[in-house]
Amino acid sequence: MDLKSFRQSINSDLEAALIDHLGQDSQDSLLASMRYSLENGGKRLRPSLLLATLASFGYDYHLGLEPACALEYIHTYSLIHDDLPAMDNDDYRRGQLTNHKKFDEATAILAGDALLTLAFEVLSQGQEDIDPKLSLQLVQLLAQAAGKSGMVDGQIMDMASEEKQLKIEELKNLHAKKTGALIYFAIMAPALIMNLDTAAKDSLARYAKHFGIAYQIQNDLQEVMWTDEERGKKSHGDLDSDKNTYPSLIGKEGALDALDNERQACQAALDDLSNHSEDFDPELLSDFLNYLSMDYGKG
Repeated sequence: MDLKSFRQSINSDLEAALIDHLGQDSQDSLLASMRYSLENGGKRLRPSLLLATLASFGYDYHLGLEPACALEYIHTYSLIHDDLPAMDNDDYRRGQLTNHKKFDEATAILAGDALLTLAFEVLSQGQEDIDPKLSLQLVQLLAQAAGKSGMVDGQIMDMASEEKQLKIEELKNLHAKKTGALIYFAIMAPALIMNLDTAAKDSLARYAKHFGIAYQIQNDLQEVMWTDEERGKKSHGDLDSDKNTYPSLIGKEGALDALDNERQACQAALDDLSNHSEDFDPELLSDFLNYLSMDYGKG
């Protein structure tokens, strides 16, 4: 099955699960704010990666629905908070008003808080086919990816670097946390669920690492190569500011070359995994590399 067909096959289950877990036991204004950002045209890249990794080894993707929902809740909360006046101060995301502009700043903060905590509620409840010990391991992995040693630390590093120029390896380390940590969870949570051996986990970890870096390089390039309409939000003009990006450090052509190198590293990791594991079908994860094309999602 190719990636387009796979995503069509999981879409209804994933979308239903994302909304079902919200429940009805909160104030209407809070639920409306949470749903607004959840349903605001996201690509569902991270949960789709998670479910596709399971399917690539022949496992039923339903085993990963709860971790996939938890991951998307974390990602959505991070976007709500990232758009706030104290952070990026964005008015639009994906062509629509950001949460604090649609509702208000306080509601947006609380909606983000609610999505963050809901993620761990969903994971800690587990599901019928997952051992409680495994649920605890997944909770720990997500906490590490999202928290003080992962995404949040990467955000702090990004803020602290605004008044100095980073070296390219420092920028990679920053984005391995800020952007790559949640992608790492998307790939490695299935590895825990399937109890893969060390060699298989190592190959998947390499794929996740390089995918995360490539995804950020692509994002940086979109800032300088795409119009605001194509991006669905206002550009911050990062290339001309003091902000550290791949184009600002190594130029547009250098960043395009770096993007290609990271995509090749992803494919090499998949090739190694194919040679190691007879149960692994690389088609879906290889197709995901098309997301890293500069033309993907344009317009």
